[in-house]
Amino acid sequence: MTGAETNIERVMVVGGGGQMGNGIAQVAAVAGLDVTLVDLAQGDLDRGIARIERSLERLVRKDQLSDTEAKEARERITTSTDLEATARETDHLIESVVEDVDVKRDIFRRADEVARPHVILASNTSQFAISRIAAATGRPDRVIGTHWFNPPPVMRLVEIVRGVETSDATVAAMKDLAARYGKETIVCEKDTQGFLTSRLIMALIAESMRVVEEGIATPEDVNRACQLAFNHAMGPLQTVDLGGLDTYVKASEAMASHYGDRFLPTQGLRALVNAGHYGYKTGRGFSEYGAAQ
Repeated sequence: MTGAETNIERVMVVGGGGQMGNGIAQVAAVAGLDVTLVDLAQGDLDRGIARIERSLERLVRKDQLSDTEAKEARERITTSTDLEATARETDHLIESVVEDVDVKRDIFRRADEVARPHVILASNTSQFAISRIAAATGRPDRVIGTHWFNPPPVMRLVEIVRGVETSDATVAAMKDLAARYGKETIVCEKDTQGFLTSRLIMALIAESMRVVEEGIATPEDVNRACQLAFNHAMGPLQTVDLGGLDTYVKASEAMASHYGDRFLPTQGLRALVNAGHYGYKTGRGFSEYGAAQ
């Protein structure tokens, strides 16, 4: 993989209708790259574009972007429901769909069949083995994890995760790309369940849920404790509300299968999910947020 081959100017984000996907697309567009959001339905893509437009407007109001910069970033973003057609033309793919490893493997298999040989395929998974995803392709050396944090335009870190066969050149290319985005990186050197950051935050979230269910403190005070005592930007229960309680249940069950009962979803969490309260996106999780976002 030569330096010329790793020049990335066109990016596709699969799962562009989701909260993380559209945030990643926004970051790439603000950095000057051309971005195509890909999803199953145009309606989902339209909602993703609307979120990006609102986010760009907020940045302009806060004087973090000029009006011209925001307009130019928006003009760099297009949408498509045709994964294969977009993958044929892209310089880089990042997948940010539901945390279902079979869905991810299918996306990587389909993209691998049509993308040019040098194209790097990245997953924004927060927990699944990159090597398992890479095994669905014929280019495991060019498959990597680039784990973003929510919301992507705000959070500074991208966690880079090696699969068993991920090449040094692929890691270097993703570090360079993250730097273009204005992000800092860490590298998870072993392809273990939950990587580094998810393993840490999910342990804190699980204990926070138990504290609330035992009646020791309210969700608000748990969040406040972590913000004021540990200087966290957001409390653990705010974090899981933002990411989605339904997503967290799946992730915690997968973590428990590897590391034991300490990661199992609590009964209180299951009750909220069973009632359709997923957090920020439904208007209620561990806290109330008003209208669904």
